[in-house]
Amino acid sequence: MALSEELLLRVPFRRLRAGARVPERAYAGDAGYDLVAAESAVLAPGERALVRTGIAIAIPDGYAGLVLPRSGLAMRHGISLVNAPGLIDPGYRGELMVPLINHDHEETFEVVAGMRIAQLVLVRAAEARFVSVELLEEGADGRGEGGFGSSGTG
Repeated sequence: MALSEELLLRVPFRRLRAGARVPERAYAGDAGYDLVAAESAVLAPGERALVRTGIAIAIPDGYAGLVLPRSGLAMRHGISLVNAPGLIDPGYRGELMVPLINHDHEETFEVVAGMRIAQLVLVRAAEARFVSVELLEEGADGRGEGGFGSSGTG
């Protein structure tokens, strides 16, 4: 079910290059909006490339953009983001660029202009005030200081 136009988050964007595409969802209800390459690049095994999207956006105050890898590129070709997830702050107005990395040990990967290379997810970013305390209350799940591997699974 689509939200009415007045309930949608308004995110202004600007095309910086001819043919640059506005972020779009592949399917209605998807969380991620596909980011599309505005240029070509070749990534040899283990190589990185900063790929331009040709667009700039104005994320509203109180929100942030998370740039995430595309699962199909990761699974089929070993292509991911160097800094996954990438963070776009609401004050940034420059071109969106995606730092891709080729994790495949043998195959070179070619990015072609117009290819979907990452996903943009917009999230609320709470403003916080950190308060120093002597002791932290135990969390509702009772985990306490248990971290990596504390659940005993995986």
